Amino acid sequence: MTKPRRACIIGHPVKHSRSPMIHGFWLKSFGLEGSYEREDVTPDALEAFLRGLAARGYVGGNVTIPHKEAAFGTVDRRTARAEALGAVNTVWFEDGLLWGDNTDVTGFLANLDDRAPGWDDGLDKAVVLGAGGAAAAIVAGIKERGAKRILVANRTAEKTEALIRRFGSVVEAAAWPPSAATFAGAGLLVNTTSLGMDGKPGLDIDLAGLPAQAVVTDAVYVPLETELLANAAARGLRTVDGLGMLLHQAVPGFERWFGRRPVVTPELRALVEADIGR
Repeated sequence: MTKPRRACIIGHPVKHSRSPMIHGFWLKSFGLEGSYEREDVTPDALEAFLRGLAARGYVGGNVTIPHKEAAFGTVDRRTARAEALGAVNTVWFEDGLLWGDNTDVTGFLANLDDRAPGWDDGLDKAVVLGAGGAAAAIVAGIKERGAKRILVANRTAEKTEALIRRFGSVVEAAAWPPSAATFAGAGLLVNTTSLGMDGKPGLDIDLAGLPAQAVVTDAVYVPLETELLANAAARGLRTVDGLGMLLHQAVPGFERWFGRRPVVTPELRALVEADIGR
């Protein structure tokens, strides 16, 4: 008799993660025996935990804050996308080796394709707020879709300079806070900072420079409508919340661990939205 497969989310803290809800929904939908659990692992214990993942009965898992860069250095093999980003958020075993991938790019692009079809048609310029780990994946996705200029506005220059070194001259530094000139001609604005998240200060910036066809999206998904998205909607701009990125980035991992490729359905989204509302 085959043992039910187990996967997990590894982070610190991790109790807030909604990944068990997402993967649990798919397990039930497919009628699969298995589980997806939370593992709160401190940074000093991460390497040993990953090395002992199989011994703990796991076939793989997700890696979240603050472990993505450390996991990159711990796995045995990495996909080209993980190599390009220097961060790993999904791990699994293949031929006895621990592999790492980064599915954040997939999640970001699939969310925009789903909620704002055509967002990348003729995309010349995009603006990204923030320059941390999420920004790297998002810049990679925007570059992949052909943007000629990606302006990154961040409080400190060092992280922006790191993105320029990683992705080349397509990335340019912009002042913080961004001005109307920064937004002029931009077809896409993305917030990757924690500003606007529950418990954090809001992101109240002047969007007057954005053209009427621009799309505004936020990596924050608690609350679903941040101050940035509310202000953009008030101007008649298309907006996309961050929940879809979380849902879509989970698809490749589930397929690796459980052997079935799930889809992001309205039912799944409604389930997670209801939990956020609570």
